[in-house]
Amino acid sequence: MSFIWAAITLGFLGSFHCVGMCGPIALALPLNHHSLSAKISGALLYNVGRMFTYALLGGLFGLVGQSFVIAGYQQFLSIALGVAILIMVLLPSSLYSKFKITSFIYSYIGKLKQKLGLLFSKRTYSSLFFIGTLNGLLPCGLVYLGIAGAIATGNSLSGSVFMALFGLGTLPAMLVLALIGNAISLNFRNKINKAIPVFVVAMALLLILRGMNLGIPYISPEMSSNKAECHKCCHK
Repeated sequence: MSFIWAAITLGFLGSFHCVGMCGPIALALPLNHHSLSAKISGALLYNVGRMFTYALLGGLFGLVGQSFVIAGYQQFLSIALGVAILIMVLLPSSLYSKFKITSFIYSYIGKLKQKLGLLFSKRTYSSLFFIGTLNGLLPCGLVYLGIAGAIATGNSLSGSVFMALFGLGTLPAMLVLALIGNAISLNFRNKINKAIPVFVVAMALLLILRGMNLGIPYISPEMSSNKAECHKCCHK
């Protein structure tokens, strides 16, 4: 239950970051401005496309987490993910520029932008959905955090649900942006962005506590029974 609220809260707080990062795409959507119902339908389809991609990513990475559960390393995985997130938050951003992966990232983003450009030239509901699906593949630190949460669920279905709920949390702000434009002030977005690292640290600590197997309901539940059940399922 705690991870359900963590996914929605992460998405909601992160949505203001999304407004800044993905705002230009949402503002430029080829919506039908002559009909309010068509405009809302188009904006919803775009956001459903993003949530669809998030759910697929969550299912895929949840499957990765499931392999750790089967091997009996769920506790280690949860603690390792929490520590990795803390390191990413605490390390100065200048250090990331030293990793020689920027050329690959720029090439990847360039190809995505080309495909998005082709979709923007079409004014159909299907193109709006696929714009959303491609948007969900753009590099984003908050999406990576959501993926870490999906891995920690230790289950493909749970990971998919986690990321779908993450996407649902981003829906209100992204929908308002697509429909009304710059309705969210820059000052308010900056305040939310300053609060995001605090929540990211809190989620990292939650992952670490969860892996410590302290027997605290919802926060650090016993994992031994889950492991046993997983092994029973494998032997059936």
